[in-house]
Amino acid sequence: MKNNSKDAWARVSPYNRFYDFIEERADRYTILINHIEKLKLKSSVINIEGNRHIFIFPPGQKTIRSSGGVFPFSGKSPYLLCAHYDRVEGSSGANDNSAAVFHLLNAALTLVSKGIENWIIVFTDKEELSAGDNFEDQGSFSLAKNLSGWGLKDEKIYIFDSCGAGEVFIFSNTTDHILKKRETANINKLRNDIKELRDHALACANRLRLEKVLLAPTPFSDDAGFLRAGLASLTVTMLPSYEAEKYEAMLRSRSDYTDLIISGAIKTPDEKRRLPETWQNLNSARDTPSRLTPQYFKQIVNFIVELCG
Repeated sequence: MKNNSKDAWARVSPYNRFYDFIEERADRYTILINHIEKLKLKSSVINIEGNRHIFIFPPGQKTIRSSGGVFPFSGKSPYLLCAHYDRVEGSSGANDNSAAVFHLLNAALTLVSKGIENWIIVFTDKEELSAGDNFEDQGSFSLAKNLSGWGLKDEKIYIFDSCGAGEVFIFSNTTDHILKKRETANINKLRNDIKELRDHALACANRLRLEKVLLAPTPFSDDAGFLRAGLASLTVTMLPSYEAEKYEAMLRSRSDYTDLIISGAIKTPDEKRRLPETWQNLNSARDTPSRLTPQYFKQIVNFIVELCG
């Protein structure tokens, strides 16, 4: 554990295992499971195609067994609050995606204390893809394929990714741009579902009087796997205000840049430099705790709770 005064936040529950979680050789799965148990949160691990997804449920709900069984909220519409807990080798993963994992743990404790029970937290496995993988290899794709079989109906999926740096909420509209170019039987429902997710997020931000909110394309997260499986989701990420303002201005001047993000065609150094610096540092050794902004952590936790309130 670090002892610097600036890291005082990491000595307070539930963030007090954060530095263990981002150690180079950390067994992130085991650390997370043990921490959840110590926090006295109700959880289950669901293994799907070799991916271990960790579910946290409200205390009043039955938990699903790995072998099957009755799933909580059968026939109802809970909020699924997701964050991937895997990381790219060679990166501490401080922002991508350790911060969001611990924010959701914090939110879970608050939701339990408030007696709010219309939620499930899912820590997803294999969000990060290896060379040669496609979106159907993401853990969220096979997870999505199982949700309907568990009896969930019209679940409202919010994904939190890279939420440790900055005070500007970015509500991703990447999937909107993708759906503009597709016509399938399910397309209108997907569009409407995504709009409802975004409208609800905006309403929550308004109630919390969050002034810094931006709708913008973001790099893919678990939303890619969910979308490929035919499920709507909304990715929420954070950026420092100066980066968000610069990014917004660049998008206005470069109408083609959204297509580059969606297609993964941002390859040249010049194009990469146009991305917000925070995103440039993800999946690299530069994704360190020194770039986190803990003074804004409470803001994102309050937003997560408000989504379910």
